[in-house]
Amino acid sequence: MAAKKPTPKKPTAGKSKPASKKSNRSWGQKIKWFFIKAALWFFGISIVWVVILKYVPVFFTPLMVIRVIENKMSDKEVYFDHNWEPIEKISKNLQKAVIASEDGTFLYHNGFDFKALQKAYKSNERGRRIRGGSTISQQTAKNVFLWQGKSYFRKGLEAYFTVLIEIIWGKERIMEVYLNSIEMGDGVYGAYAATEYWYRRDASSLTPMQAAGIAAILPNPRKFKATGSSSYINRRKERIVREMRAVGKINYDGK
Repeated sequence: MAAKKPTPKKPTAGKSKPASKKSNRSWGQKIKWFFIKAALWFFGISIVWVVILKYVPVFFTPLMVIRVIENKMSDKEVYFDHNWEPIEKISKNLQKAVIASEDGTFLYHNGFDFKALQKAYKSNERGRRIRGGSTISQQTAKNVFLWQGKSYFRKGLEAYFTVLIEIIWGKERIMEVYLNSIEMGDGVYGAYAATEYWYRRDASSLTPMQAAGIAAILPNPRKFKATGSSSYINRRKERIVREMRAVGKINYDGK
């Protein structure tokens, strides 16, 4: 009796592993390209944005919007004063004062003062608080393009925009935007509004002591006063005036 030939097994339905791998690879590729495209769009838009603001006045910043919302939510009076003033009409005394107070190496560094950053880091490790290590360039990048905060993500973006404005804007434009955008009182932004608010005079006519008064309150302009100041602010004013002499002639071209 002849042995029966074994019937070949029918392939079981649905061996889908290769398809699944292909599907996974497909999704992986899609996610990868999504992030690549998002990064390219971000770089492109951010560079164009920085180039535009090299020539166009900065009329508002994220901080200005945040302060208005904070006051609205707290049922406080919303006071807002900001006018753009070309750097040619801003007192050299005020320019020297903020350099002396906030960033003594502003005219020479490339956006970052690594010695100041190291000093701030060591001080924070010991639990002490001193003036932060951020340069005028970093503060400008944060004020104009970003939000307030201390996350590593925001710090990374701050470093990125600092590099961009140093390359595209240059020192004089950075100083111009800085002096037109920083908070110089509660609801007071920029040199024009600050000199009018604190001294009832034009931004071009500040004396060294008046300029030092504005620079002295920058660590906390909503708490401190440039006129009728506390003894702490008066001491800061005197120190800033002394350091302004060391700044000497301001040369933004670095020549």
